[in-house]
Amino acid sequence: MSEQHDPAEREAILKDPGFCRHSTGHTAVVDWDADTGWSDPLVGPWSDLAMDPATLGLHYGQAVFEGLKAFRAEDGSVHLFRPEDHGRRLARSAARLAMAEMPAELFTRACADLVAADAAWVPRGYGQSLYLRPLLIATEPDLGLRPSRRYRCVILAYPADPCFGAAFRPLSVTTATDTVRAVRGGTGESKCAGNYAAGLLTRTEAQAAGYDEVLWLDGLERSRIEELSTMNLFLVWRDRTGTWVTTPPCDGTIVRGLTRDSLLTLAKDRGIAAAEEHTTIDAVRDGLRTGRLAEVFACGTAGVVVPVGRLAIGGEDLTVGDGEEGPMTAALRSSLLDVQHRRTHDAHGWLRTVVPAEGNGGRRA
Repeated sequence: MSEQHDPAEREAILKDPGFCRHSTGHTAVVDWDADTGWSDPLVGPWSDLAMDPATLGLHYGQAVFEGLKAFRAEDGSVHLFRPEDHGRRLARSAARLAMAEMPAELFTRACADLVAADAAWVPRGYGQSLYLRPLLIATEPDLGLRPSRRYRCVILAYPADPCFGAAFRPLSVTTATDTVRAVRGGTGESKCAGNYAAGLLTRTEAQAAGYDEVLWLDGLERSRIEELSTMNLFLVWRDRTGTWVTTPPCDGTIVRGLTRDSLLTLAKDRGIAAAEEHTTIDAVRDGLRTGRLAEVFACGTAGVVVPVGRLAIGGEDLTVGDGEEGPMTAALRSSLLDVQHRRTHDAHGWLRTVVPAEGNGGRRA
């Protein structure tokens, strides 16, 4: 997927980047060896991964990844959003699969080095970003069932719109009934490659039936909602006493989304009641029928905040509200993007400056 572009071609791409259609042509690479530990990050031209067919990562699934973004502010400066937290989450995913855990400081340095090298690729549009995809994979060739003694982290970069589009159109979602994504004690909260492969069949079938995404239920009783295939889920409740938001708790079966965590914090900053609580699919159905469940939205690094306009439960297609985006969904997305683009104060220290404002000498902070 590596491409070479002159400045005019790059500017044309940045006006309409889509989601990860064009790579910057560079990667950052960090290696780990059991004898020598972690290497320094190396930024260079995109190159293929050369692997022995017996590589442990290919046979036993020792592969985890992350997704994070760099944003350009109105003054031209460029900032990574919560890179240390993404680094810590990658380390937790790696630990679950008995892989080497990259220190968050090293992870952040590698991401910052790549963004600095590709600063011209960071779009200027509101909601647009430079999307980074760090992949950590076992690289030692051996067919014995054991942890690898060598790993490579490769970080890719793409100018990007949100993955479901910049218009944030409402999604159509159907509930998974015959398959499950995760069970407690498994790898559900880890961003390991196998988790996503396990959901592809159900998601593909849902898309063939006219839906955008799948809502997964708990793996034991199949009664509680969990998350979509690539995004966490929020519910907006409303009655005569007021409005509040809930989201399923992170208790081992859903990804600990950093967008999810950011939205919970921003909601509380705005004085909105926000809670983590288990919710049954029956309660969701009843809430939609009565109107008490006024909005549903999904969130994640790639998709940002996207409304759900239609939800199929047990063969019944239910419209969420009037089928369009609700005010709470729009408000929380704006709150998040305003922080990411430095339109409002970064009260929680989420931004890591990589390129200072234009006119300040162009030095990395």
